[in-house]
Amino acid sequence: MNIGEEAPEFELKDQKGNNVSLRSFSGTRVLLAFFPFAFSPVCTEEMECFRLDMNEFKDMGIQILGVSVDSHWTLKAFSEKLGITLPLLSDFNKEVAKKYGVLRPDGFSERAYFLIDENRVIKYKHVMDSLGKKLDSAELLTAVKTL
Repeated sequence: MNIGEEAPEFELKDQKGNNVSLRSFSGTRVLLAFFPFAFSPVCTEEMECFRLDMNEFKDMGIQILGVSVDSHWTLKAFSEKLGITLPLLSDFNKEVAKKYGVLRPDGFSERAYFLIDENRVIKYKHVMDSLGKKLDSAELLTAVKTL
């Protein structure tokens, strides 16, 4: 998927067991944040940054959705341990990572960020060149403020 393209629809189970679709956020900008796996050091730090900066994203009208190939049970334990309230979506079947072009040959997703506007158009895309790296929330906030 590239900037300017329509974001593919999906429906995934969140850490609470609820089905969540992209269309359920119609009229809202969505930041899809693909992360390789829960409880890894970088993913833990990344989700903690999102938790701390969630109000800034909300003030900009952006809903963050974390997406991982972990099971929703793993994401439930992860969110409870970190006190995360943002939706963490289980792409256990790896279909969404594949649709967005971020599925790795080893079965995990790349660490990647997609900002989708109110009309489901991708306005920002960044795929990290290493699983051990992440964008800080401040970098993401700066990037989306310019859009």
